[in-house]
Amino acid sequence: MANVELIPHLFRTEYRKIVSVLCKRFGFDQMETAEDIASDTFLTATQTWGLEGTPPNPTAWLYAVAKNKAKNHLQRHELFESKISPQLKATPTVHEPDLDLSPQNINDSQLQMMFALCHPVIPAEAQVGLALRILCGFGIEEIADAFLTQKETINKRLLRAKEKLRDEKIDIVMPDPAQIDVRLDPVLTTLYLVFNEGYYSVSSNNTLRKDLCLEAMRLCTMLVENKATNKPRVNALLALMCFHASRFDARLNTRGELVLYDAQDTNLWNTDLISKGGYFLHCAATGTTLSKYHLEAGIAYWNTQHQDTREKWESMLQLYNQLLQIEYTPIAALNRTYALWKANGKAQAIREAEKLKLTSNHFYYALLGDLYTNIDNGKAKQHFEEALMLARTETDKQALRKKLDLLS
Repeated sequence: MANVELIPHLFRTEYRKIVSVLCKRFGFDQMETAEDIASDTFLTATQTWGLEGTPPNPTAWLYAVAKNKAKNHLQRHELFESKISPQLKATPTVHEPDLDLSPQNINDSQLQMMFALCHPVIPAEAQVGLALRILCGFGIEEIADAFLTQKETINKRLLRAKEKLRDEKIDIVMPDPAQIDVRLDPVLTTLYLVFNEGYYSVSSNNTLRKDLCLEAMRLCTMLVENKATNKPRVNALLALMCFHASRFDARLNTRGELVLYDAQDTNLWNTDLISKGGYFLHCAATGTTLSKYHLEAGIAYWNTQHQDTREKWESMLQLYNQLLQIEYTPIAALNRTYALWKANGKAQAIREAEKLKLTSNHFYYALLGDLYTNIDNGKAKQHFEEALMLARTETDKQALRKKLDLLS
């Protein structure tokens, strides 16, 4: 792999590891320093490898340079001179920072960072942004693209979040066993939002969308593989991600246009991911708590069963009914209406849909357009036109224009 491809790849996979270990070593007080050292490590790699060629073990080279840069930072830092140096003189056996970049410590550091960055002292959108930056290695431009906002907005958001973590003196440690259950919920919420940002993103960057999903799945897998966090709802969330990701390649056609569920090529569905989703859903079937992730994973499972049977839609309808009792959201209510249509017919679905009055949501009008098609095509056209005015992406607009063309 040429340097022009290798360094961005290594930045994506190794930057987050170096920053996590450095933050664990220095604390949130010097998070920017940790990021600077990691970034400078890759800058040095770009300059050096361009002149001398790629080293035999690029990852080990990066870790060695990061260690040296961390050591140099401590040696010249005023804090080192005024506070740490006297302690080092008293204990002469300690001469270098204990920067442990072993696989086990990297894994532990990332898990600890996950809980620290998802601390409830900072808002959810900042948790997601920091997770993308620190745990996933995304650049500021990529995060801004994912959220469809300006780089300045993201920078300010992350800066405020970092300041809050410093001010509150949040430690980068795993919570006590008694606190794991409570602290796990914001972590799962963050991973859920990261995945959804990729899966339902209105960004035109298809690679970015997939990367967001894969990063959320990677972090969720780390939780499943850790004994303290391998809880039923964690497995349920990972199952949900696997089921959704299995249909990723079928959701867009070769022109980048959205392909609706009924029109998807099931040959493009990833059967390995469907099987993995089934495994994790089975692992989730323990304990006495039924989380929203269990129910959404069950719905996602039925969406991977391409046979259009009454059993399928009735099962999904019951799952949506339970989901709305646990956590009502307008989108879940709208999706329930689609399942209601498939299970019980259009007439009942129209009555339920019109009660929702989601007049700022283009999916609401698109569903009403589908429901009224061949019942009252005039109303169907009106709803599709409303949806077209509200649609935010060209992909959605193209799909709606096709529906209007068919009516015409």
